[in-house]
Amino acid sequence: MISLVKAAVGGLTVICRTHGHQQDHFLSRILIFCPLSFLKDVVLPEKPKLKFLNKVPNLKQAKKERKKLRDIQGPAMASNTFTCGQYAIVAMGGGYLHWGHIEMMRLTINRKIDPHTTFARWRISAPYKPITRKGLGQRMGGGKGAIDHYVTPVRSGRLIVELGGKVELGEIEHVLIQVAKKLPFPAKVMSRESLEEMHRKQKEMEENNQNPWTFKQIAQGNMMGIRKVLSPFDLRNHGRFTGKFHFPGRV
Repeated sequence: MISLVKAAVGGLTVICRTHGHQQDHFLSRILIFCPLSFLKDVVLPEKPKLKFLNKVPNLKQAKKERKKLRDIQGPAMASNTFTCGQYAIVAMGGGYLHWGHIEMMRLTINRKIDPHTTFARWRISAPYKPITRKGLGQRMGGGKGAIDHYVTPVRSGRLIVELGGKVELGEIEHVLIQVAKKLPFPAKVMSRESLEEMHRKQKEMEENNQNPWTFKQIAQGNMMGIRKVLSPFDLRNHGRFTGKFHFPGRV
């Protein structure tokens, strides 16, 4: 709606300049009939742009860690719902975000959004998980390598960046799609309504399932001794996740 109003105002501005009329009269007439009542409750923060996230955490002594792939497996238990924005980039799979990905998102979004009408907020933490690496040409052994860089683990269903303000999805969707395509895991641009619709469809699919043999029933009944080859991860998520990959169509 706002984009259509801006286009109409721009066209009338050109007509006014061509015929030498006053612009205020036409703009006031248009704004009377604009249905912008849904934007009255929107409050822009003092700093609307994405803040800079540190490349290295501020630690007294850096400690090495194991891989711990469980950090990117399964569904996200935190930051999986909206807080103050209307649109967001949602991860549809697990993966690690490097500092370069975070800087790419920050620079792209801060350059493309209008700070007078739009704000953006991080829903992820700065890189904190250490990744070690050995130099080229080194022989095997010798212990664990030195810390090379830090990453941020992300699980499926987590919100990466949240945007809001006096703006519609059509005005910033192309920017968010451009950012989502460059992430190291599948991501999707969603609004509050589309996220709720996705959860509603998943719940409806589980309630109206006509197949009597679901993964949960087969695993709990231990049919043909299947519990021997299933991990606690499979029993907890009922086969909807395989590592960092998510199967949205599986009940």
